[in-house]
Amino acid sequence: MVEPGRTTALEASADALDITRKAFENVEVDVEFVVGDVHALDLPDDTYDVVHAHQVLQHVADPVQALREMRRVCKPGGIVAVRDSDYHGFVWYPALPELDEWMGLYQRMARANKGEPDAGRRLLAWAHAAGFEQVEATTSTWAFTNPEDRAFWGGMWADRILKSALADQARAAGVPEETLTAISEAWQTWTAGPDSWISILHGELLCTA
Repeated sequence: MVEPGRTTALEASADALDITRKAFENVEVDVEFVVGDVHALDLPDDTYDVVHAHQVLQHVADPVQALREMRRVCKPGGIVAVRDSDYHGFVWYPALPELDEWMGLYQRMARANKGEPDAGRRLLAWAHAAGFEQVEATTSTWAFTNPEDRAFWGGMWADRILKSALADQARAAGVPEETLTAISEAWQTWTAGPDSWISILHGELLCTA
């Protein structure tokens, strides 16, 4: 969408950047790949027409500082665009109690990592705290309602709750293995249900730099 302009793709680690590079292998665009910290970008002031972060601010320790840095590297009059989910805004069916356990566990682990899983509802406040004056705030949802979408979302969580950094963190925090297994099995049950459904809420901002 930005061709013939140049894109800078920034990740927090070299391993993450390798995944990003692979995503661009079959796309003929001009991309610079950079490892960096969104709290202190090693990038010049007033450089980019658009600075975009999708599902990022919920994971960082200081989202207001991250937005300040995104604004700093954006050209005056350019756009800083962010979108983050809001976990307590998720709605699903059927009401499996293990999925409530999953939500509570994810909230605890995310906050232990200094993240904010309910970031979506806080984006506007963060943008104002970062000094933005012209902000368009909206919401949108993902709806996973067909077998393919359920297989993606439910399958991801059935696996992730047992084999991921989140799972390792939960075990280190004393969460019993049987609890993790029960959550995984509940996601598998949810995935297989022909009536299963989930709506995932997001907050969104378009901020004028």
